[in-house]
Amino acid sequence: KMMRSSLSKMTIVGLGNPGQQYSNTKHNAGFWVLDKLAEELSLTFKLGKGDYVHSKNANVRLVKPLGYMNNSGIGLKSYMDYFNIDINNILVVYDDADLPLGKIRFKSNGTSGGQKGIESIIYHLKNDKFLRLKIGIATTESTNSLASYVLAPFDHQYEQQVTNIVNESVDAIKFLLENDVSKTMNKYN
Repeated sequence: KMMRSSLSKMTIVGLGNPGQQYSNTKHNAGFWVLDKLAEELSLTFKLGKGDYVHSKNANVRLVKPLGYMNNSGIGLKSYMDYFNIDINNILVVYDDADLPLGKIRFKSNGTSGGQKGIESIIYHLKNDKFLRLKIGIATTESTNSLASYVLAPFDHQYEQQVTNIVNESVDAIKFLLENDVSKTMNKYN
């Protein structure tokens, strides 16, 4: 059941790798969306008591785990424990290499689909029943390995598409904050 009480704030979690050398890589799409959302809500991230940065206002909490992607669950779990956050109130935003660039997809539970950040979260929360927003990063560019693909920036030609998908993701999250999950899924999936 994905119904959350209207009293509880939603916690939006963006996945990525910390550090300047990763900031433009495809694997950081979750961070891009959170940064844009924070900017639109005039929120600034500050260092937390664990491996994360966070911010909040009256309606929403934003969290970026700072362990590398493969350790996303560690920072998120310490945040959730510290602030007593219910798993039903989180949305995890991350890149999906199986989804074409320009597509976003809400998903309410299930396996990681090989995404290491989600794998880590499922492992540390011992639960896969949390809402996700997948951001498609697949292009027609040929790739030797998934690792080298996700850890490289997008080619120049995709800049506008990337900007558009980040903006659409932010709109979708704002819509979710005002509406329920099924309404949001109907609109964006």
